[in-house]
Amino acid sequence: MNIILLGPPGAGKGTQASRLEAERGMVQLSTGDMLRAAVKAGTPTGVKAKAVMEAGELVSDEIVSGIIGERLDMDDTAKGVIFDGYPRTAAQAEQLDGLLADRGRTLDKVIELEVNEDALVERIVGRFTCASCGAGYHDTFKQPKVADTCDVCGAHEFKRRPDDNEETVRTRMAEYRAKTLPILPIYEARGLVARVDGMADMDEVGKQIAAILDAG
Repeated sequence: MNIILLGPPGAGKGTQASRLEAERGMVQLSTGDMLRAAVKAGTPTGVKAKAVMEAGELVSDEIVSGIIGERLDMDDTAKGVIFDGYPRTAAQAEQLDGLLADRGRTLDKVIELEVNEDALVERIVGRFTCASCGAGYHDTFKQPKVADTCDVCGAHEFKRRPDDNEETVRTRMAEYRAKTLPILPIYEARGLVARVDGMADMDEVGKQIAAILDAG
């Protein structure tokens, strides 16, 4: 199956994509990761992308499409792919149709992780991790059992991502609403859109997604 996971930053797309990779052998296609990999590997499109990035310019839709096309041609995508962070615009949605059609593939589902913005802000802003082993914690939902001591490795240093602040999170959500949500009607018209409760427990979200995919 070829699916798109939609949802604002922090909705849990990466977590669910990793589960689908492990459980179903699907491949997560994140445009940022693919760009870096293509540049590193020196693929034809990667060479183009490198020149654009070194010039300090934004990578065009044409280059992004080329990189996705190269990735779809790799054997490990045979069991299906999960598009994460793409398409972001109506033009990219149209290009994706062409990329899939050229390879005899179709888009099977578009799954939106619905979230409550205020609750999502609280979820993201409260996150912190052990600076030593990377174990995750939260101001409200998961404090270390012993104050200032990591449950996993016993270290005492913790860190937060600099962009995990309310202003940045709300800006990213506004950008998602403005730029990405407008592509939903394209897929709704084709009957491809399904929604899950992105605020539910991670296991519950995974079960909802599995039920959607198994229903075909």
